[in-house]
Amino acid sequence: MQVGFDNWREALWLNRERALFATPGVTARFSVKKLYLSSRCKKSVELHWGGYLIWANVIIYMLMMKKLPVGIQTFSEIIHEDYLYIDKTEIARNLIESFKYVFLSRPRRFGKSLFLDTLKNIFEGKRELFRGLLIEEQWNWEVTYPVIKISFSGGVYSRETLRKNLFYILNDNQERLDITCAEKEDPNQCFAELIKKASQKYHQKVVILIDEYDKPILDNIENIPEALVIRDGMRDFYTKIKESDEYLRFAFLTGVSKFSKVSLFSGLNNLEDISLNPDYGNVCGYTQLDLESSFAPYLEGVDMEQVKRWYNGYNFLGDRVYNPFDILLFIKNHYVFDNYWFETGTPRFLVELIKKNSYFLPGFLNINVNKRLVNSFDIENLDLETILFQTGYLTIKRLIPSGMGVRYELGFPNKEVQISFNEYILQSMTSGSQKELIRSELLDLIEAGEVERLEPVIKRLFASIAYNNFTNNDIERYEGFYASVLYACFASIGVEIIAEDVSNKGRIDLTLKAGGRTFLFEFKVTDGEPLEQIKRMKYYDKYSGERYLIGIVFDPKARNISRFEWEKL
Repeated sequence: MQVGFDNWREALWLNRERALFATPGVTARFSVKKLYLSSRCKKSVELHWGGYLIWANVIIYMLMMKKLPVGIQTFSEIIHEDYLYIDKTEIARNLIESFKYVFLSRPRRFGKSLFLDTLKNIFEGKRELFRGLLIEEQWNWEVTYPVIKISFSGGVYSRETLRKNLFYILNDNQERLDITCAEKEDPNQCFAELIKKASQKYHQKVVILIDEYDKPILDNIENIPEALVIRDGMRDFYTKIKESDEYLRFAFLTGVSKFSKVSLFSGLNNLEDISLNPDYGNVCGYTQLDLESSFAPYLEGVDMEQVKRWYNGYNFLGDRVYNPFDILLFIKNHYVFDNYWFETGTPRFLVELIKKNSYFLPGFLNINVNKRLVNSFDIENLDLETILFQTGYLTIKRLIPSGMGVRYELGFPNKEVQISFNEYILQSMTSGSQKELIRSELLDLIEAGEVERLEPVIKRLFASIAYNNFTNNDIERYEGFYASVLYACFASIGVEIIAEDVSNKGRIDLTLKAGGRTFLFEFKVTDGEPLEQIKRMKYYDKYSGERYLIGIVFDPKARNISRFEWEKL
């Protein structure tokens, strides 16, 4: 039987498990066994209904091209206004049924707020919003719960503004729940009173959803004393959750960073951290399957391998995922590859931390840390690797078993972050208007294999380094400084780069791959024969094809190149 529908609004709600056809006066449910994507405007669906196989070629022009929910964090708006929604409701149901107190850390713009709002609508029993979604037939919609929703999206820059902000949030919840609290001085006591009264009024346990739980602290990260004061205030507030245990059904806290339980959640000893739980690795973000199915009509004709290199790679021990903001903006901007996510926030304090600690930038490519490090954030002892991981600039590349437990190898998740982060660092180190021209020239020369023209361009790069990078230290005497500058520059133009490349003869300082060619760099400061070292140690043996051996000697007094030698193999 061939069934055709020209009006998608009357035709089909479709997900991976079932289809719902609704025509005037007729509603029929089918079990979807196979889904075939055949063209931009047609899907072939193998449907099973009452034991009979029905083939339906469903014309769904409009359905396949729903509006994209760029920046929309309200679940009801997405459903009512018919935006594209990637179904996370089965994950939500499993989460609710498995735990009582839950914590989730994800980088900004990753869909945390939308997931939290989805939870709110589930607990409030708004079944009409979940028609055709995985949770619809798996949830008891007759039982509803009062929800206290807290979001720290506004700015907090002192303990007093924190107090005022908390009261504003709590008053908003009182109005929505039609409850009046007697406490007017202490927001912590008001919070506890609100929980108890909500449970008593609705004869049901309460759900607490907290979005951006850490933002008041992170907003003050460059003012450590103030950040500590605010952290203590937040800890006092969150303690009321544990004290109200008897009135609570579920509590969910989400943010960017993960502070230790001792520093912020001393009362919530049973807080379940799902940030690196493989069962919830896909709770936020888009998977490859999402792009190949739900986003297929939007990405027809697009180089998907290039999309993957630019925007995939975030690993929370589930499937590797895409940042939703990147994918939505990439489509909206007519498939232009750009640093959409990176531009939404500038990691200024991270760059200052890198410069302050004279961090060896090529080390970002092979960071090896233990599980405790990536799971702990301490204001009084800011660890660069931890911050970079939790904020999304680094991700888990692979797991490394060891006798002391699993370790993580961290690296840039994708090309967008590699290019943008290193470009930002390079801009902070250099001055003048030639930076973009230098980067563009270097990329052209590398891709063309014109090594003989590299020296003057690299000299211009080092000549542009701001003078204050050399003051009050002797950084110019260290080989790692020059390697870091070149690494940041090459990484910012998007070529494949390997720092401290290991061979059976030792380590080469820097290896680039571009245009089918391999470029091997060795650096020395003041004296030495870097090119001869490459040839003597035969670092190039592990590579085939066109290879360029490049030795560079730096003069700490001139703060630039004193010798540039190269050979082609």
